[in-house]
Amino acid sequence: MSLGVNSMTPTICCYKRSSYPVINAAMLDVEQRRLLGEFVRTHREKLVPDRIGRRRTPGLRREELAERAGISATWCAWIEQGRQVQASPQALARLARALELTRAERAYLFELAARRDPDEEDGDAIDDVPASLVTAVSMVQHPAYALDRNWNACCFNSAAASLFPDWLGEHSKDRNLLRYVFLNPGAREIIVDWEIRALRLLAEFRADYSHALRDATVRALIEQLQRDSPLFAQGWSEQTVLDREGGERELVSPDRGRLRFRQFNYRPCDRPDCKLVFLIPQ
Repeated sequence: MSLGVNSMTPTICCYKRSSYPVINAAMLDVEQRRLLGEFVRTHREKLVPDRIGRRRTPGLRREELAERAGISATWCAWIEQGRQVQASPQALARLARALELTRAERAYLFELAARRDPDEEDGDAIDDVPASLVTAVSMVQHPAYALDRNWNACCFNSAAASLFPDWLGEHSKDRNLLRYVFLNPGAREIIVDWEIRALRLLAEFRADYSHALRDATVRALIEQLQRDSPLFAQGWSEQTVLDREGGERELVSPDRGRLRFRQFNYRPCDRPDCKLVFLIPQ
């Protein structure tokens, strides 16, 4: 299906949880430790040693990795052997840097270790808008926008601004999608079946919230919405969690009347904390 996108649009990945490595909570601890050990050992063996010489094994020695990460060689060996080790988030962060892991690999390491990345908890994640998102949104003819990890519209095109003037219009000062849907009266006029769609959005946001439990900005947003929106307070107490999905959407435009779209959601490979949304007319 053509989305009205130029062929030069940067590659993006479908926003689908099943495409990412998932560690089942019911998985045996011994199996999870084995996976963690194999992961660390494999990436250690991929590293290029600082001191080149005759070696019988590829990559870094455990002692060299331990020195890089500021951890003990014994602790490093126990991890690779799948033994029971109490690893602090800070030690894992040093290990991830020493292994030179990519963003996705680092996230997988912390998931295997059942720990939260301290950089994400402290709100140190990159806040700039990826160039791939800006380019993709600008090259789409139909309404398109991107949301950051706090569900703020970090970029959008003119078609989206025209469709959501109270949210993305020139005079709007608040780009947060949740505040727009739950607190802006204009959202009720535009979104068909507003209450159903709003509660669905809340359940999708809760799925993201599990990755930002210690984020002060997110906590403040939730507290504000619970205080100012009875519907949000009710929905939040119901503990419903849903994946963000596409599908048919109906909106009412003051100029064009009722419009029907099919929504497509994507997650950029280079910034999985962001979401890219296309609204294609039906």
